[in-house]
Amino acid sequence: MTVAPVGPGLSTTIEALRLREWQLGPGRPTLVTDQFAADDFHLIVDDRADVHVSSKDGRFYLGWFPNGRSGTDGVGWTIAVAGTAKVPGYRLSFDTETPADIVAAAVARVLETSRRV
Repeated sequence: MTVAPVGPGLSTTIEALRLREWQLGPGRPTLVTDQFAADDFHLIVDDRADVHVSSKDGRFYLGWFPNGRSGTDGVGWTIAVAGTAKVPGYRLSFDTETPADIVAAAVARVLETSRRV
């Protein structure tokens, strides 16, 4: 069923206006951490049970903070790639309730774009 606009504007369907179900909750963090091979990455679990993964060259970092990162407002995940002398690096952060599937997809894409030199 299409609803015709009364005047200028957009038209839509009743189906398009129906509520959707969205993935919520942190999910399984191993979807993220299982992407790292011991040959290329260091994994450390600290005394707070936070997980830190870094590339052996030190340019990539992933932090998982199940109870939130100290000194932040609910940061649960941090991904960082160090830049070079000519190109700046970048940092991504996700809160503690971001589904691990979403973080895993971001990590997978970062890893796909890396290459050995």
